[in-house]
Amino acid sequence: MSSSGAAPGRGDEAGKPAMRDALVAAAFRLFLERGFERTTVDDIVALAGVGRRSFFRYFPSKEDVVFPDHERCLADMTAFLAAAPSDADPVRRVCDAARLVMLMYAENPAFSVQRYRLTRQVPGLRQYELSVVWRYERALAEYLRGRFAGLPDGILRADVIAAAVVAAHNNALRSWLRSDGKGDAEAAVDHALGHVRESFGAGPEPAVARGPEDVVVIVSRRGAPLWRVVQELESALGRA
Repeated sequence: MSSSGAAPGRGDEAGKPAMRDALVAAAFRLFLERGFERTTVDDIVALAGVGRRSFFRYFPSKEDVVFPDHERCLADMTAFLAAAPSDADPVRRVCDAARLVMLMYAENPAFSVQRYRLTRQVPGLRQYELSVVWRYERALAEYLRGRFAGLPDGILRADVIAAAVVAAHNNALRSWLRSDGKGDAEAAVDHALGHVRESFGAGPEPAVARGPEDVVVIVSRRGAPLWRVVQELESALGRA
């Protein structure tokens, strides 16, 4: 939930305008060459070959171009939580919501690492990133508050679990980023979130033996949100 890793260059394939991707690519090229502080919006639009109005159509500020997909991911997470069945294990649900965020980071490991390094160098970006992390935590906590409403210490429990999910997710994420994006990011996050489930939920999921011949094919419409694809996959695997 920190150091967003959404990759530019996916264009219309994922419903993102090519101009938006071009702005992100131009911005990061300049950030690497000149530094974040020395790069202006005028520099970015000049390299991208568009006007200032085009930049501000997609990004309210220069900081926002560093984290172009947080709004989309936050919306996906919120929708995923809202679609939870009434009998769903709430702790498992928020852990699965956190996995959606990691899927965004894992789309392009090189870009994620690049972004991580940039945010470590620019204090203003680190503060911006922390404000985004808080929004993710609030989304998780609001869902849990609804599920724990009326229970003793329900609000306290919701806030503690949400904070634990974010801490576990970010611990695994930072370790993966510090390793230059090597290894299995999703497995690392699953391991970290397992501690949350053991502490607050129903415990780790039992291992399921699957032979090498097992193949799961998911057919989903182009542009479907990540949470919907994950939900369909879980259903196919018998986890829903």
